[in-house]
Amino acid sequence: MPDQAVSDLTPGELRDLRRLAAIMVPASTEHRVPGADDEAIFADIVRSLGRDREAVRKALALLREMAGGDFSRLDAATAETTAMEMLARGGSTVTALGRAVLQCYYRDDRVFIALGLEPRAPFPKGHQVEQGDWTLLDAVRGRPRMWRDVDGGGR
Repeated sequence: MPDQAVSDLTPGELRDLRRLAAIMVPASTEHRVPGADDEAIFADIVRSLGRDREAVRKALALLREMAGGDFSRLDAATAETTAMEMLARGGSTVTALGRAVLQCYYRDDRVFIALGLEPRAPFPKGHQVEQGDWTLLDAVRGRPRMWRDVDGGGR
């Protein structure tokens, strides 16, 4: 279990978040991927909450309210139903919760490998990106400069 002092989440919130993460992204033996409740992935989720911490806490409070108490102690079917109802509500807290879970899940090497990708940083080798419509950048190019030109080399 992640260190509570690092996470600022209560033990109950940590249990609920772990259970919810497992429902959001379950492990799959068929695809050889861990679930989002995997020890390493979950520790990364908790460690990486950052700006989403308060929104995640609000989502967990809503989940606990919908569960009528301790979400982590519900039976599997009731927990899944409750989680899906809460996730279906949408909104900024659910978006933050999804971001917190998915960003850590999809940066795990085991998930990269299962997706057929090399688990490495995108640079220096880079990745092939399909060419798109470069005219979409015209609006950005046309904006006035919004940075301070420190060395005189800016355009």
